Amino acid sequence: MDNENNEINRLLPHRAPFLFVDEIVEAGKDRIVARHVFTEGEFFFRGHFPQYPVVPGVILVETMAQSGGAGLRKLGLLGENALFFLASVDKVKFRRQVRPGEEVRSEIENLRVSPRMIKQAGRAYVGEELAAEAEWLCLVGG
Repeated sequence: MDNENNEINRLLPHRAPFLFVDEIVEAGKDRIVARHVFTEGEFFFRGHFPQYPVVPGVILVETMAQSGGAGLRKLGLLGENALFFLASVDKVKFRRQVRPGEEVRSEIENLRVSPRMIKQAGRAYVGEELAAEAEWLCLVGG
């Protein structure tokens, strides 16, 4: 896992406790697949329904966006020092709760990638169950 974390640390500017990608499983021009296990120690579980901990929906969207950005950087489509910031999020639907200890697989579709803008769509799965889906736009800067 250390090698994977080193790779992720090279690909993303995010750091714990706000890093939600453990591994890039696949990185292609059209599709990116990544995974992250939400452990019981995640900071948000202490205050987000502590009697019944679930991953907040906004964290699932962030997980997908981080996965998409890391995959693009792995492909060399984003400059090494480029930062990407969420500008809009659309078509968000939450289908299934994600609980502590569950692994989320993010499947990302690259809709449009340019030096200044990224448009992606993603789906987050637990096993074969769809947990969340969204489209987002990131502005590239830095």
